[in-house]
Amino acid sequence: MVSRPRILIAGGGIGGLAAALALQRAGFEPRVFEQAPHLQPVGAGIQMSPNATRTLVQLGCGEELRDVAVAPGSLQVKSWRTGRSIFSTPLGKRCLQDYGAPYYHVHRADLHAVLMKALGPEPLHLGARCTGFVEEEDGVRVELEDGSRVWGDVLIGADGIHSSIRTAAFGPEQPRFSGYMAFRAVLPAERIQGLRLQRDMTSWWGPGRHFVHYFISGGRQLNYVAVVPTRTWHLESWSVEGSREELLSEFQGWHPVLQELIRATDQVFKWALYDRDPLPRWSRGRVTLLGDAAHPMLPFQAQGGAQAIEDAVVLASCLTRRAGRPQEALEEYERLRKPRTHQVQMTSRGSAQLFHLDRPLQVLKRNTRLRLTQRFRPDVLAHRMDWLYEHDALAEAERFRGR
Repeated sequence: MVSRPRILIAGGGIGGLAAALALQRAGFEPRVFEQAPHLQPVGAGIQMSPNATRTLVQLGCGEELRDVAVAPGSLQVKSWRTGRSIFSTPLGKRCLQDYGAPYYHVHRADLHAVLMKALGPEPLHLGARCTGFVEEEDGVRVELEDGSRVWGDVLIGADGIHSSIRTAAFGPEQPRFSGYMAFRAVLPAERIQGLRLQRDMTSWWGPGRHFVHYFISGGRQLNYVAVVPTRTWHLESWSVEGSREELLSEFQGWHPVLQELIRATDQVFKWALYDRDPLPRWSRGRVTLLGDAAHPMLPFQAQGGAQAIEDAVVLASCLTRRAGRPQEALEEYERLRKPRTHQVQMTSRGSAQLFHLDRPLQVLKRNTRLRLTQRFRPDVLAHRMDWLYEHDALAEAERFRGR
């Protein structure tokens, strides 16, 4: 009996689990090494745009995902103080109609659970931190923190922006601090019933900062993210605790709805926002990178998780196509994915500027331009994300294989 190729994955986040699932369905033997002793996904929401949900459906997760998600009716962008609309665009029905896949808001823990249920427990190894690797003629040997080693045919570094696999492959390099910090919180929806919020994604733009909120967990919880400028260099971590009072101070004078949301919150966390310039290489021999380890991006296109999921299915497709030739497969994967992730990284940086203008004349010009576009050319706003949302990563990989 011919053994299945063993693919080692450093990191059990969304990208690592999606890669393991895609590889498992393609006939490989994935093994995921996660440094945490227990899988405790960060308590926060995540947006899954159609390019991601399409892929999750292809991985067999469609029904489970639908049961825990919220499909927002629209995107509403409002002025920070008055609540006056700057622009809006439909999401729910339109995404299904135009892209053939839904737009979902999901709790990260729910998405982890969906991926884990589809994958099964056998591939996952907890409390196992990858610290480095040694390439051999016929494979790669991964070094774990406890001193043990594990052999595989290929190693995927899906271990985040501070990836130890990336450092071992290409040397140390500090990420780029964006100058922004984000507060995040999740609260029970029942606490804010009196606000009568719609199941939309609502983004409030104000001088130098913005505030986004949406429902998750089937509508039982509300997630919000509030982004502010800062010169302080914090660790890139989801677990630095903030305070409700600090957040109220940052958004003093903003619309009463936001004041009520903050006051209804028990616990607030904050993290500094980092990314990297696009890496010249992701792969070395039998080792490659995926997700934030390869292309960390600012959250202003809500694409970090989505791009990691796209990476996962393309990588599995390339390894299937180039069976027995892993180096060629990893080179093909990199050629396919780098141009798109580069574009998303740069678009996210550009959105950071657009969202956070603080000079009154700049703000007036931006808002007037968007309102006029909404009134006279609504199709422009409605289709501005086509390049991102209509993408089918698996179909693109299959087309590439035919060249």
